[in-house]
Amino acid sequence: MNVLDRHKLGKKAELLACQFLQAKGLRLLQQNYHCYYGEIDLIMQDQDDIVFVEVRCRRRTDYGNAFESISKTKIARLIKTANHFLQMKKWLDKVNSRFDVIAIHPVAGKMQIEWIEHAFSEEINRYL
Repeated sequence: MNVLDRHKLGKKAELLACQFLQAKGLRLLQQNYHCYYGEIDLIMQDQDDIVFVEVRCRRRTDYGNAFESISKTKIARLIKTANHFLQMKKWLDKVNSRFDVIAIHPVAGKMQIEWIEHAFSEEINRYL
């Protein structure tokens, strides 16, 4: 798969994930937040919590499923980027937040969405 195809697949996966989470009652705050540390696919609000969502999509599972493709380095970058977002909004000590993963992968010939709430935390990352 070339770079353009992967980019299209990624954008489609983010749209599916956003629609899925909105149907579950979450509200989109920002999509594709960028800063020096990295990018967060979706930033959503779930009642009083800010939810940082990493969207992963795999067409095949030859090298592991979508969730397993998240490295320790990626988790560290996500945590730094989330902290940057919270600092810029002046929300760092004012809101609860969590990290969720939307994993989209093939099951029986169809793409299945799996929502992993509280997929990792800043405390867990210290021990990875």
